[in-house]
Amino acid sequence: MSGSTALQPLRLTLPDGSVRELPPGSTGRALAESIGSGLARAALAVKVDGQLRDLDRPLESDAAVAIVTERDPEALDLLRHSSAHMLATAVRELFPGARIGFGPSIEDGFYYDFEVPRPFTPEDLEAIEKKMAEVAERDYPFTRDVVDRADANRRFADDPLKLERIAELGDDETITVYTDGPFQDLCRGPHVPRTGRLKHYKLLNAAGAYWRGDERRQMLQRIYGTAWFKKDELDAYLHRLEEAKKRDHRRLGRELDLFMFHPFAPGAPFYTDRGTTMVRVINDYVRELNQRAGYQEIKTPLLYNKGLWEISGHWGKYREHMFLVLDSETGEHDFSLKPMNCPSHHLYFGTRKHSYRELPTGYATFDVLHRNEVSGALGGLTRVRQFQQDDCHVYLMSSQIATEVRRITDMILELYATFGLTATLKFATRPEQRIGEDAMWDRAEADLRAALEATGKPYELKPGDGAFYGPKIDFDVSDSIGRKWQLGTIQLDYAAADRFDLTYVGEDNTEHRPVIIHRAMAGSFERFMAILIEHFAGAFPLWLAPEQVRVIPISDGQTDAARRLAERLRGAGVRVHVDDRNETLNYRIRDGEVWKIPYMAVVGQREADADTLALRVRGAGRKQEIFPAGEFIARVAEENRTRALVP
Repeated sequence: MSGSTALQPLRLTLPDGSVRELPPGSTGRALAESIGSGLARAALAVKVDGQLRDLDRPLESDAAVAIVTERDPEALDLLRHSSAHMLATAVRELFPGARIGFGPSIEDGFYYDFEVPRPFTPEDLEAIEKKMAEVAERDYPFTRDVVDRADANRRFADDPLKLERIAELGDDETITVYTDGPFQDLCRGPHVPRTGRLKHYKLLNAAGAYWRGDERRQMLQRIYGTAWFKKDELDAYLHRLEEAKKRDHRRLGRELDLFMFHPFAPGAPFYTDRGTTMVRVINDYVRELNQRAGYQEIKTPLLYNKGLWEISGHWGKYREHMFLVLDSETGEHDFSLKPMNCPSHHLYFGTRKHSYRELPTGYATFDVLHRNEVSGALGGLTRVRQFQQDDCHVYLMSSQIATEVRRITDMILELYATFGLTATLKFATRPEQRIGEDAMWDRAEADLRAALEATGKPYELKPGDGAFYGPKIDFDVSDSIGRKWQLGTIQLDYAAADRFDLTYVGEDNTEHRPVIIHRAMAGSFERFMAILIEHFAGAFPLWLAPEQVRVIPISDGQTDAARRLAERLRGAGVRVHVDDRNETLNYRIRDGEVWKIPYMAVVGQREADADTLALRVRGAGRKQEIFPAGEFIARVAEENRTRALVP
């Protein structure tokens, strides 16, 4: 008996539930064309059972599929990764001997590392960007080849960086090479179909970067760029970058005399009187919120024996990021400055008996923390070695989780709203590296998700981004120019109570394990300060400004009246300074504008006689208004009390 059996068609299930049948070996492009020519033109890639794949890669079996266009959330990463390869193509054409490091997409852009004889200059970047335009114009296809280890070694025989990476690949790992025109790279992909799809990009800068991030290895040159689907999106992003430069907290910190650093204390800020005032004001506000919630403020030691970190798990998982201290008796580095507050709070909770009637019990701390960041990663206040966190840990029963999560969420959002910040909530689930059994994680994720949904707040999902001990809710904050910062967090922890043997006596008169919520609102005060400086561009609202009112007598004859006004303002809790320098009135007013003082109260003889002042409001130009002194003092006091955003 003879004959042949036709191959069965592929059954491809689309997002709307419909099924398309295509011949075996069909590609994502063929699927898009079968749906419509418009989709085929817009298609960038295809998702197969949730995995992103190249549009022209054959489909091997029945699957759930979706065509990816620029409207999909994965599309920008795809565009930027492909733009990184186009950058490398251009560099190789202009610098044929360049060795190629890594070239990933990153938030808002991409980078690629190159080993070249000298650093790239601004003129080099201009030439490379021009060459990228040529590569885009040539419209090279991105092609994917699966190769064996020997073939990979032959292809990259002249590039030790790639050979090192190939040697690390496991025997069972699929090795893929992507080619566009004359350039090929070891890469997992996927990419957009062709370089002609890459039209709106900009190279931003070049900087040194150690190979593999290891400061013991050679220095490479990293080129940063950004890429967008539309020109107006690129233009808007470049405008934000220009705004960010103007708002750079490192520059404004110097100009407004808020903080400084010294080589003898790398990564540890010195706050000036003005900066310390701002830190104190923020701390006091957070304290007010903690007190309103009934949390207790405590102080705990900064130095601990390694035994604590062994119980918490940090000695094995986090020790390289801790500042170790030599034990003079053992001669070993058996002590560490604390890098976080959680274990010290657990110790404190465990030193006494607790009843279910006391729960929830929250401990808040503003202690100094230390983390051993590498020197190359330090940057202004956003990445430091010494910092404060507004940490709080709440010990409670599982039946209290929903109520407490709602309360903390409201506190965090109130804090942000006071500064004019808006937040997006994100629910982060179990990471790949974690402690605890799956059953514990199932319970923790279910409880925290239910509590989050009970708040009624919309949220996004962050799969695999939870803490190593529990799921969390992160608060991503948008500032005044649209940048996003991850600040607050609510983390649910079912593991620590077992590790630290923490208990409370329940209504049944037996011992139970508490659940623990880790909470931070501002996070690191240093980073929060940097964000606020840039968010407000140094023009802080009155209640936060280190100097709220500057009183300026027109001449020496009004100095006493100006000082009396300042004393009355101080009596109302206002931070005030009298500028009676032997300078012209215009000079002193301009100086007040440079310092971004919210209010300048000018006192001439007429004002001194009538107990009034000529008020100049920051940002109002030359406009001024006559106010009775008492009315102005009441106005400023009320703005302080309400924490008003705008004078």
